[in-house]
Amino acid sequence: MANDEVDALNALEKEAKEYDKDAEIDRILKAFKLDAYAVLDLQPGVPDSDIKVTYRKKSLLIHPDKTKNPQAPEAFDRLKKAESALMDEKQRKHLDECITDARHLLIRQKKITVDDEEVKTDEFLKEWRRKTVEVLIDAEARRRRQMKAQMQEEGREQAKADAELEERKRKRDHEKDWESTREVRIGSWRDFQKGEAKKKDGLKKKKMKVLG
Repeated sequence: MANDEVDALNALEKEAKEYDKDAEIDRILKAFKLDAYAVLDLQPGVPDSDIKVTYRKKSLLIHPDKTKNPQAPEAFDRLKKAESALMDEKQRKHLDECITDARHLLIRQKKITVDDEEVKTDEFLKEWRRKTVEVLIDAEARRRRQMKAQMQEEGREQAKADAELEERKRKRDHEKDWESTREVRIGSWRDFQKGEAKKKDGLKKKKMKVLG
C-alpha cells in the first residue's frame, strides 16, 4: 500500500475518532444531568463493575487532554459526577427510588398493570424516562426547599446564639468596668463619710457653745 493511501486511511480513522468523541460529548451534555444512569448511558440495576468500566471507557474517550472540543471539560465533569453518584450508596438508592416511583406513577396514570404488554414497549420506556425526569425535578425542588428552610432555621439559631453571646459580652464588660472603678467608688464613699463626720462634729461644737 502506497504511503499516500496509508496517510489517507490514518486521516479517516482520526476523523472518525474525533467524530465519536464529539458525538459522545454531545450525548452527555444533552442527557438529563440529575439522572446519572442517563449521563453514563446505563440501565438501572447494573453492577458496580459495569459502572466503573463504562466510566473508564467514556472518560478516556472524551478527556479534555485528548480532544479539542471546547465542551469536553463540561462533559467530562458531568461524567465524573454521574459515576460518583452511582458509586455512592445513598445517592444511587435515591435515584433508583425515583425511577421506581416514576414507573409506578406512569402505570397508575395509564390505568394498566405491571403485567400489561404495554409496559414492555419502547413507547412505554420513553414515557417512563420522561416521567423519571419529572420525578427527579420534583425531588430536587423538594430538596432545595428543605435546604433553604434548614439554612433559614440555622440562620435564626445563629442570630440567637450571636445575640446571647453579645449579651454575655456586654455583661462581662459591665462587670469589668464596675470592678475597675471599685477603688474610686470606695474612695468616694470614704470621702463622703469623712465629710459627713466633719459636719456632725461641727454641729456638736455649735451646740456645745450654745449650751455654755
